[in-house]
Amino acid sequence: MFAPSDLDVLVPTKDRPGALAVTLAGLAAQTVSGFRVVISDQSHEPVAADPLVAAQFRILAHRDRPVAVHRHVPPRGMAEQRAFLLDLAERRLVLYLDDDVWLEPEAVEVLLSAMSELRCGFLGFALHGLSYRDDVRPAELAPYEEWTGGVRPERVRRESPAWRRHSLHNASNPLHLARKHLGSPGPREWRPYKVAWVGGCVLYDRERLLECGGFDFWRSVPPRHAGEDVAAQLRVMERYGGAGLLPSRAYHLELPTTVTDRSAECYDHVFETAWAR
Repeated sequence: MFAPSDLDVLVPTKDRPGALAVTLAGLAAQTVSGFRVVISDQSHEPVAADPLVAAQFRILAHRDRPVAVHRHVPPRGMAEQRAFLLDLAERRLVLYLDDDVWLEPEAVEVLLSAMSELRCGFLGFALHGLSYRDDVRPAELAPYEEWTGGVRPERVRRESPAWRRHSLHNASNPLHLARKHLGSPGPREWRPYKVAWVGGCVLYDRERLLECGGFDFWRSVPPRHAGEDVAAQLRVMERYGGAGLLPSRAYHLELPTTVTDRSAECYDHVFETAWAR
C-alpha cells in the first residue's frame, strides 16, 4: 500500500505566481499529509518572492507537506524541465502537477489508493474545463472504455484506433463522462479507463518511468516543443500500462498556455527512432 511518504509532487512553473498559489492551496488542503512538493521555477522573477506563493509555502510546511523550490534557468523546453524535476525526485511515486491545476481534497488520497491496487505505470486525472460544463459532446465521449481485470500494457500510436481516445479529455468531457458512467460517485470512488494520454495531473511509478527513459529525449527535440508528456506516457504505457481515473478530481484554471510554439511535437522526434519503435 502506497503512503503519502512515498510521493513527490513535481510542479514546473513559469511566470504564473497567482495560478501557482491556487495550485499549492489545493495541495495544502489534501486529506493526506507527508508528501513532498518540488518546484522547478523558470520565472523571470522568483516565485518564492510572491506573497501569495510564500504564504502557501508556509501553510504547506505547517501541514507536513515540505516544499523545495529550485531556480532552473534559462528555460530549455518543457521536456528538459520535467527531466530536471525527475532528477530531483527521491520517492517511489511522482505526481507531475501543472501550475494551473486545482485538486479536490481527496485527489492525492485517491491516486495513491488506485496505484496501490492497479500497480501500473501511470494514472491520471484529466483536467476539467468548467467553462464548458454545459457543452456536451457525444461524439468525443464515444471512445470511452473502462479497464476491467486490471490495467495492462498497450501500444498506442497515431495510426491506432486507441489514439482517438484523446478526445475524451477535451473541454469538460471528463465531467460528462463521470455523469454518464458513474452517476453520483462516492467521495473516494474511482474507476480506471483507457487513455491515449493524460495531461496536467499524472502519477507515475518513478522507477518505471526512469526505466522507460523518462524525459531523456529532451536533448533530441528543439527547445520550443510540445507534447513531452505524450511521448513519455506512450513509452511507459507500452511496458506497464496506464489509465485515467473517473471521476476526475483535477480542475484546469483555464489560463492561456505558456507553450505557444507547438510546431515541434515530441512524438515526431521520439517515435521515429529505431530504439523507440
